[in-house]
Parts: sequence; structure tokens; C-alpha cells
Amino acid sequence: MAYDVIVIGSGPGGYPAAIRASQLGFKVAIIEKESLGGICLNWGCIPTKALLKSAQVYEYVKHSANYGINASGTHDFGAVIKRSRGVADKMSKGVQFLMKKNKIDVIMGYGRVQSKGKVEVTKADGSKEVVEAKYIVLATGGRSRELPNLKQDGKKVIGYREAMVLPEQPKSMIIVGSGAIGVEFAYVYNSMGTKVTIVEFMPRIVPVEDEDVSKELEKQYKKQGIEIMTNASVESVDTTGAGVKALVKKQDGSTLTLEADVLLSAVGVVANIENLGLEENGIKTDKGRIVVDKYQQTSVAGVYAIGDCSPGQALAHVAAKEGINAAEHMAYLEKKINHQPEPLDYNNIPGCTYCTPEISSVGYTEKAAKEAGYEIKVGKFPLVASGKASAAGATEGFVKVIYDAKYGEFLGCHMIGYNVTEMIAEAVVARKLETTAHEILNAVHPHPTISEGLKEATAAAYGEAIDI
Repeated sequence: MAYDVIVIGSGPGGYPAAIRASQLGFKVAIIEKESLGGICLNWGCIPTKALLKSAQVYEYVKHSANYGINASGTHDFGAVIKRSRGVADKMSKGVQFLMKKNKIDVIMGYGRVQSKGKVEVTKADGSKEVVEAKYIVLATGGRSRELPNLKQDGKKVIGYREAMVLPEQPKSMIIVGSGAIGVEFAYVYNSMGTKVTIVEFMPRIVPVEDEDVSKELEKQYKKQGIEIMTNASVESVDTTGAGVKALVKKQDGSTLTLEADVLLSAVGVVANIENLGLEENGIKTDKGRIVVDKYQQTSVAGVYAIGDCSPGQALAHVAAKEGINAAEHMAYLEKKINHQPEPLDYNNIPGCTYCTPEISSVGYTEKAAKEAGYEIKVGKFPLVASGKASAAGATEGFVKVIYDAKYGEFLGCHMIGYNVTEMIAEAVVARKLETTAHEILNAVHPHPTISEGLKEATAAAYGEAIDI
């Protein structure tokens, strides 16, 4: 079977690449070994948000008296998991519809580059077929990173995937790693009554965020009853008993043993680049990722790599844009369009973590801006001063902005609090348009909204704050 474009993997990078290629007039096939939508739709971004929403609703019920409502109730853990799976299934069916709508052939199986322009597909029954295309897009994603001393057995030492479908709620859980996956599951399980302990190797939780954000989340999590150990590492685990025992080493060299029903390893993701035919076809890799140019093209012409298997941030929205750029670059080479796509600016990628309080950020942290040599103005607006946050009963957190003192360039924005993942796009667009602090101040923000916090934080940076 011959195509113009074959995409291996149908996650948040793969299916947009396939759709954009089809829109541009290519004959397209997509190869998927499991479920359309990939990890994000089926086992990542989407079902975790459903779990987080259930946890949040239960929190509302427990604290309904704070809103003048008399309500009580318990949660049904099985029903919570079932709802999450239902949301994921619905989204996956949505991708099936999009494939039909855009006339993209779906080939179920494991795809591997056989040779230039040829992909070998191994079906579930072991049979194989070869499909051909001028262009190949590798969108194979990533999986839970497994440390040598934290081998996952899927029962007592688990990854994010098992954490989404546990048959029953554990009474206690150790979470190793405090990135987005770790802190999101910490909120879900703690809210529903599981005793949660986070063990983080770095000096602070959510270590990629601005230090002030890390401090605020740790404060709020401790208030919620989550135990946090930083500067600590799990040296070994013992699963021979009823639960799991984790030997934890502290910064001073001392050790202690933590016991729990289950341990969730959330120490990041590793790219799926094995058994793809990379070495045999001269496709270069570096540090576990496929090397690409600014248009996502690999070292072999006609082969592209996008998403978690390539060097950019392992985020769904990054993968989607990389996939679209790859499709548009092919279209440029084929003279279907007369301009090359605009390469991604990886310093203007928003990051969102959907715990409660939520976290969102873009651009330089305060520390990184100083290290880059900028003289900066920093403004902070605490949400306790926000009328909308007070009305919502969610006054935890703040909006923090960082500007270049000389020119007013918008260097970075960091938020923690109610609904802030919906607000970060303003900062992304503002930075894209090279907006200055002056323009943010003169753009009238609606009242009462949490989004006013961005304008108020900017005013604070310039000594013009009204509400604090």
C-alpha cells in the first residue's frame, strides 16, 4: 500500500500531524499499536483531569458548609475510576471520527522503519505487512521512566498507568517524584482519604517551577495533610510483605523506612525509540531522543520525529505543534504551500499542572532571568486580594510576573491558584507579540476575574498596585 505520509503513533502529536497532512492534500495513513489518541488521551492528560475533577468535587462536598450549603456524602472509588475511563474512551472515539472525517487510513499494529520510504507493521496476531510512503513521521511518545532500584511490578510498585485504574483505593501511598504526574496523583489520592507521602530527590517539589511556586505548593500540600520529603531518595524497596517498604536516604546520609500499601514511581518519562529501525537506517539519536532540525526532520531526509521521542519538552501541546510543523514542512518541499512553517520557540511554551491549587508558567523563572544577565522588575499579586478568588473560596496562591527593567520585555509569568491553567495563554500570546509591561497595564482586564491578577502583578512590579 502506498501513501504520501505515514505517521507512526496517534497521540497528541501524531494525529494532528496526520490531519494537517491530509488538509494539505497528502494521502495519509496512521499506525497505532493500541488506542487512537495515544497515552495522552487514554492514559495521561485527559483521564487524569477527570480523576482530578472527581477529587475536587469531593473536596467541595466535604467543605460545602463554607459556601452556606448543607451537603454530605462519600465517594465511590470504583465509580470515580469508571468515569475517568469513560471520558478517555469518548475522546479516543473522537479521534476515530477525525480520522474518518479527514480520510486518513488507520492501520492497527506496531510500526517500524524498514528502509527508506517503507514501514513494517506487525499486527496483534503476529502477521506483518509493509506500507510505503515518501514521508514518515515518528510520533512514538514516551513511557514511565523505570529506575533500577524502583522496578515496577504493576501491583505494589506502579507507574501512572496503574495509578489510574487501581482495583481499590489504597489506605496509604508513597509517591516518588514531584513533577506534574506526582503532585497530581498526590492531590487525587489524598483528597479521597489515602495517606500520601511524596519523596523528592531535588531540594524542592515541582522543581522546574519558580522557587516561590514550589514553596507555595508545599505549604498548601502540607496543609492538606500530604507529607513531603525533599532532598531524599528511595534506595530500595521491599515488596515481600503485605504492602511495600521503601528505604529512604536523606541529605545528611541517614535513612528511614517508609511503609505503604503501594508506591507510585513518578520520576519522569523516557522516549519510546527502541525497535523503530533507527540504527539500521542511520537515524541519529542523542541522550535517548531522536535528533531533529528546526522543522522536526531527522538526520534522514523524509523522516520526521515529533513529541516525546524528540528533544523538545514532553508536553502534549508541544507535540501537536511539532506535528503540524512537520506536515507543513513536507507540504513546502512538495510545493503545496509557498512558505516554511515557523519553528517553535521552546522558551515560550506554557507548562500546566492540574493539582489544587493549579500551577501554570511560561518563560524565565526569577532565578533564570538573573542568571541570563537581565536586570529585572518582579511583581506579585496574592489571590487573597482577588475579589473573584474570595467569592470562589479559593484564595491560595499568587500571580508572579518578571519583566526586563530596561525595556519592559515580558520575561516570565508564574501562577499558582484557582483556575490559573486557563490564564497562562495571555502571557504566552503577550510574549509572542513582544508585549511590554506598559501594554499589559493599559489593556483593561475584566472585573471580577482571576485574570486581573496578571495586570495587578504587573502594576506591583512598577510600584502602581491598586489592590494590594
